[in-house]
Amino acid sequence: MAALFAALVAACATGTTRPPWENQLRGDTIALLGEVHDNAGHHRMRLDALRRAFDAGWRPALVMEQFDREWQADIERARRERPRDAQHVIDLAAPAAGTRGGNWQWDFYRPFIALALEYDVPLIAANLSNADTSKVVREGYAAVFDAASLKSLGLDATTAPEWQAAQEREIDTGHCNALPPTMLPAMARGQVARDAVMASILSRHASRGAVLIAGNGHVRRDIGVPRWLRTEIRTRTLTVGYLERGDLAERDAAFDAVVRTAAAERPDPCIAFKNRSKPG
Repeated sequence: MAALFAALVAACATGTTRPPWENQLRGDTIALLGEVHDNAGHHRMRLDALRRAFDAGWRPALVMEQFDREWQADIERARRERPRDAQHVIDLAAPAAGTRGGNWQWDFYRPFIALALEYDVPLIAANLSNADTSKVVREGYAAVFDAASLKSLGLDATTAPEWQAAQEREIDTGHCNALPPTMLPAMARGQVARDAVMASILSRHASRGAVLIAGNGHVRRDIGVPRWLRTEIRTRTLTVGYLERGDLAERDAAFDAVVRTAAAERPDPCIAFKNRSKPG
């Protein structure tokens, strides 16, 4: 009660109304903070919440979908060379040239990297690369993971039918219902592999607390990264979906808390799919 009262007093003093879930950003909490990747408001609000928590003394590992797992050594080298230079981390660990930098809008993520450097907390690469994900989609898990890794990740077990179906629905919706149904199981396999890898990496830093910065699909409790966490870790996991107004209301139940914002201005993402389906 005293902690809650103190938080309310602080919020009034700063003119900021903090959502109740922010009080959980402390200790060994595992916080999974989602996003719509191109929504600047989502990035700004998450960063503000994390800065308040860091200023209050929280020191979790910052785990990011935006860096592929094989970039970790580059992140550490960049930090040794220029300990406070967020752009140097990006230049070494996700150079814009070639394929390593992907399609991420790094202006959105640079402030999170800078926050980790400012407070000297671990900055962790968490994603399965596009190349490895493509192999999983085309050839199966064994194309990327050996038997020991499959067991460690939990990918040696059959995915529950309802879980598989939900993943396929999300992929179908995310691709504007334009994919052939025969592609959905393989595409879902790629998403599952990414979630399992992120969960494994997140778990390594669970003792100190950790934050995962990732898309909303990855932070969902029902089908995302939390499904792969050990029970002990899952019980102290907080999932926050940053959704846009107009997103399906039933998605709210997939998260512990939801922040809704205006939609980002963007072209219709389904136009490309519609154009592909037109007779040529």
